Amino acid sequence: MPERRHRTQAERRAHTRAALLNATITCLVELGYARTSVQEICARAGVSKGAAQHHFADKAELMAAAVEHLTTRLAERNTPDATELPAGPERVAALVDLLWRSYSGTLAIAAMELWIAARTDPSLATAMRPVDKALGRSTLDRIAELVPDVPRRRLETIFWLTVNLARGLALDAELGGDPRRRERLLAEWKRVATALYSET
Repeated sequence: MPERRHRTQAERRAHTRAALLNATITCLVELGYARTSVQEICARAGVSKGAAQHHFADKAELMAAAVEHLTTRLAERNTPDATELPAGPERVAALVDLLWRSYSGTLAIAAMELWIAARTDPSLATAMRPVDKALGRSTLDRIAELVPDVPRRRLETIFWLTVNLARGLALDAELGGDPRRRERLLAEWKRVATALYSET
C-alpha cells in the first residue's frame, strides 16, 4: 500500500477555501441570502468560524468570492475552444447558447440572491462590484478571441444584450415563467445577434 502523503499548508488552505466557497453557494441556493449565515456556511464546510476568518474578513467578502469562484468554474467548463465552435454566423448562435448556460441555473440563483441583497447592503455591493466587472471583461475578451472579425463596439453590444437577456430569463425561470416562451425569446435573439454579426 503506497504511503499516504501529508498535504502541505498551501494545499490545506486551498481545500478549506474551496469548502467554504462551495458551502456558500449551496446555502445561497437552498436558503437564500437572508438565511445564509457564516455559522451555517462553516457548519456545512466542516470549518470553524475562526478558521474561516483567516480566509475572509466578513460575510460580504465571502459572498463576493463565492460568486467569483462559481462563475470562474462555470466559465472554464462552458468556454469552448475555437475548434469546437461552428464557423461563420452559426458561431454567434452557439455563443449565445453558451452565455445562457453560464448565466442560468445554480449561478443565476446565487447571483440573484446576492445582487438583490446588495441593493440595500453597501458593503456587499462594494465587495461584489469589482468581481462582476472583472469577470464581465474577461468573458468578453475571450469571446472577442473566438469572434475576431466583429468590431469591438458591436461585439460588446451583442455580449451585454445577451448577458442581460440571460439574466432576465433566468429570473423568469425562477418565478415559474413559461419555458416555451424562454425558448422562443432565445431563438429570436440568436436570429437578431446573427444578423448583427452578418453586418460586418
